[in-house]
Formats: sequence, C-alpha cells, structure tokens
Amino acid sequence: MRAVWKGTIGFGTYAIPVKAYSATEEHDIPLHQVHEPDGGRVRVKWVCEVDGFEVPAAEIVKGHPVPNGDVVLLTSADFASLIAPTTQSMDVVGFTPAEQVDSTYFARSYYLEPEPAGTKPYVLLSEALQQSGRIAIVKVTLRQRETLAALRVRDQVIVLETMLWPDEIRRPDFPFLHEDVDLRRGELRNAVSLIEDLTRDFEPGRYTDRYREALEALIQAKVDGDDVLQPTAAEQAEGVTRLLAALQQSAVEADRAPVEKAKEAAAKARQARTRAKKASSSASSVSSASSAKTS
Repeated sequence: MRAVWKGTIGFGTYAIPVKAYSATEEHDIPLHQVHEPDGGRVRVKWVCEVDGFEVPAAEIVKGHPVPNGDVVLLTSADFASLIAPTTQSMDVVGFTPAEQVDSTYFARSYYLEPEPAGTKPYVLLSEALQQSGRIAIVKVTLRQRETLAALRVRDQVIVLETMLWPDEIRRPDFPFLHEDVDLRRGELRNAVSLIEDLTRDFEPGRYTDRYREALEALIQAKVDGDDVLQPTAAEQAEGVTRLLAALQQSAVEADRAPVEKAKEAAAKARQARTRAKKASSSASSVSSASSAKTS
C-alpha cells in the first residue's frame, strides 16, 4: 500500500509519528462509454460555454460563482496561501464514548501505521482507547482540506475515520415525521421477537456482491462467445497492409540489387576503359611531339 499522508498524532507537546493508508477499496468493474458500431472509446472534451472552443488543461482553473453571475477565480497560488495549521499533524481535541458518534458522520477510513520511533506510544494509545471504550476526536488536513476525524481501534490498528462537519449532515424532514402513527403493542412485540430470532453475529464474508458477480459472468460469457468488438481492427488492418507493402518493396529492391550492382560495375569498367584510352592517346601525342622536335 502507498501512504496517502504522513505526520503525527499530537498530544500537546508530544506527538506520535504515523503514516496513513486508505483502509478501503472499491471493486467496481470498469465500464466505458463507447461508439456502438465500432466500439471506439467516447472521450469527453472540455468546452468553454462562452466561446465554444475546447479548453486545454493548462487553462483550466477553479472558480466560485457569485449570485450576480460573476465568477471569482481561484489560482493554485491562492490555495497555497491557505495554509492549514494541521497540515502535518492531527491534533487531538478530545475523547468521547464511541456510541455517541452517529455513523452518518463517518466518511472514509485510513489505517495508521506508526513510524519505528513511535511504536511504543502508538501501542499505548491503542490499548488505552480500547480499554476506555472511547474514541479520540481530532482535526487533520487531508487533500488540502482540514476535516474533523475520529481515532478508533480495529484489530490492534488505530483507524482514522474522517468525519463530515455538523452543517454537512442533512436534517430529514418527511411528512410521516409529523404524523401520529398508532402502533399496537402486539404488533411491536411480534416485530421485536422476529428481529431477535433472526439476530446473528456479523460475518462480512457471508455476504457477496451478487450484481458484480453476475456482471463478471455476463462479460466472460460474451468473451467466450466471441461477442466482442475490435476498436483497433481498422488500424491494425492498415498496419498489416503497410507492413506487407514495405516487405514487398524490400523484396523488389533485393531482386534488383544484383542487376543494379552489375550495371554499376559495367559502368565503372567502361569509365575505366575510357580513361585508359584517353591516357594512352595523350601519351602518344606527347611522344609524337617529342620526336618532331628532335628531328
């Protein structure tokens, strides 16, 4: 696993160095939007709604819309200036009974691993949390945002549970909440009795994702039945055509090579004979001139 955060658990002037790892992962089957006739991947383009042109990634920044239609631009420098006080540490702000924190507040889970120098105080904190039946409430900055979180223990490992802020929890307001619903005691007793009869220990391994299993089986059946598209088939066919053409050209050039070499050798021989004749003719002319002078 790759650590997503590195810092300390702070208790006043003392801190336990730790690293955080994501405790969960989703096993979704990847499904893409494709062009039905050929299976080509459909890509999303970022287009400016003002000028209608495609926008390169380098020109995309964050902006906050205001009521009058204007937009406040926020650059990376603006975000860098918002230095949170808990960037490299999670500060413990208090402890509370675990049952008092509604699970709706929990967002994501992270395993905390102690650095070698902090192993003993880490284990001490883990044991203390378990025996006290408490969880620690902390503030921590993850992904450039300060968030509320809780420290609890699972299998001797301290787990960081990021939490939503109170104003991020929606308050339900449904019509039945304002109605006076009459429940008979016998009906309630029967319901409670049925729940007790069906109660058992929670064993996560007994439950499986039947939809994902069915989807995997469906996909495999289509693969086995060759019910697939080949988005790159045309490109591959063109590549084969080009390869065969290149090989054919190489073969033609290879067949022509001996003939060309023979022609080249013959031309060089002719040029050599011509040069020899010219040299011989020049020598004869010089000899004749010398004989004439002597006479």
